[in-house]
Amino acid sequence: QPPIMKALTTETERKIRMVQLRTVSKREKILFPVVLLLLVALLLPDAAPLLGMFCFGNLMRESGVVERLSDTVQNGLINIVTIFLGLSVGAKLVADKFLQPQTLGILLLGVVAFGIGTAAGVLMAKLLNLCSKNKINPLIGSAGVSAVPMAARVSNKVGLESDPQNFLLMHAMGPNVAGVIGSAIAAGVMLKYVLAM
Repeated sequence: QPPIMKALTTETERKIRMVQLRTVSKREKILFPVVLLLLVALLLPDAAPLLGMFCFGNLMRESGVVERLSDTVQNGLINIVTIFLGLSVGAKLVADKFLQPQTLGILLLGVVAFGIGTAAGVLMAKLLNLCSKNKINPLIGSAGVSAVPMAARVSNKVGLESDPQNFLLMHAMGPNVAGVIGSAIAAGVMLKYVLAM
C-alpha cells in the first residue's frame, strides 16, 4: 500500500490535517448495528449472517449491558476462533491442490484488487477535496479496503512519516469499517446471483 499511496499523493497532501471528529452519541452507537442489520436482512438475506456477527459484536460492546461477554469476545474468544480457523484451513491446505495455476491466479487477482482499491480510495479522496470545504487527507482513502485494522494503521503510519503530529488513525477507521461492510454486502450480492443461476 505505501508505494501506491506515496505515488498518488504529494507531500503537501499527506500533511493535510483532518478536523476533529464529532462526538457520536450512545443512541447512535446502539442504533447503527440494529438499523444496518435490518436493512441488510431485508435487502440481502445472503449477507445477513456475516454482517449479523459484526453487528452483534458491535451491539454487545456499545450497549454496555453485557460487559463480561463483550470482554470475552474481544479478547479470549477471538484468539481461540482465529486458532481454530487457521488450523482447519491449514489442515485442508494440501500442496498439490494449493499450488495450482487457478489458485495462484486467484491470489494474484486478490493482490491486484487490493492495489486497485487502495488507488481508487486515494483518488476518490483527492476528488472530494476539489469540492469540499474541509480538506480530506487522501491517505485515509486507502483505508477503504477491508483489511481491519491494518489498512488504517498503514494510512496513519504514512501520514506520520510526512508530519509526526498528524494522527490519522481514527479518521482512517471510518473508511476501513465501511470497506468491511461494503465487502460483506458485495459478497451477499454475488451469492444472490450465483445461487440464482
